Amino acid sequence: MPLPSRVAELAGFDLLLSVARLGGIGAAARAHGISQPAASARIRQLEAHVGVTLLDRSPRGSQLSEAGTLVADWARRVVEAAAGLEAGIAALPGDGQLRVAASPTVAEYLLPSWLAALRTRDPGTAVALTSGNSAEVADRVLRGSADLGFVEGPDVPAGLRAETVATDELCLVVGTGHPWARRRRETRPDELAETPLISRERGSGTRPTLERALAPHRLAPPLLELSSTTAIKTAAVEGTGPAVLSARTVATEVAAGTLVPLKVEGIDLRRALRLVRRAGQALHGPAADLAAIAARGA
Repeated sequence: MPLPSRVAELAGFDLLLSVARLGGIGAAARAHGISQPAASARIRQLEAHVGVTLLDRSPRGSQLSEAGTLVADWARRVVEAAAGLEAGIAALPGDGQLRVAASPTVAEYLLPSWLAALRTRDPGTAVALTSGNSAEVADRVLRGSADLGFVEGPDVPAGLRAETVATDELCLVVGTGHPWARRRRETRPDELAETPLISRERGSGTRPTLERALAPHRLAPPLLELSSTTAIKTAAVEGTGPAVLSARTVATEVAAGTLVPLKVEGIDLRRALRLVRRAGQALHGPAADLAAIAARGA
């Protein structure tokens, strides 16, 4: 859908955040490399656009108004997300100095902020990013077509060294029209195991994690097998069947009320998200920096 007109352009919000952080228009203007009159004009343009006064101006200087403080708090997450999007897009072109492979949950929800931090730390580094399921990521690192990878699965092939950089939790979700959406009790493990699910393809890190959590129950064959998390969420929202996905990937739909999260009785659906590299190969330069950023993010 098209962006709402009041937030389609973020430069003014970015400048407003600098005013909040640095305490005045003059300091914010210097940080953005523009003149103070240009900064003042940009803030006034933003005020006209959003329809509220964002700064309280006086001979002693300017500070955020009450409305400006609220707008700055709301804008902060959007501007940070835009910076992550920029870093992710910059990592897509082919030949780069640092080749990174990542499974979808890491690539979509964690890597953008890590790459933005890497750009700040190593501004001259080009990154080539590819995405695939955990088995594909591990294979790329083993073959040397990726310098390091990030996987979701519990199994790591021989020849790779793995280090946990974050944790994740799987979540059982159904659409609002599914019969389970109205139940008040927790879902039993045997009930979940025998229910055909909308599932990721073989090689995905989600399936072996769920299989281990539900042992000794044997999982029913998938109702649908899809390679896209977005496709799985869409099918679940439409009521096709239950799905088990990373809680990170369904947070927006759960908050919007289009997917209903369900607890599963007595099982642990947490999993580790891990960095993988070839055994015996030390990380240097930007690769080591990205690994440190990821570990710090955990």
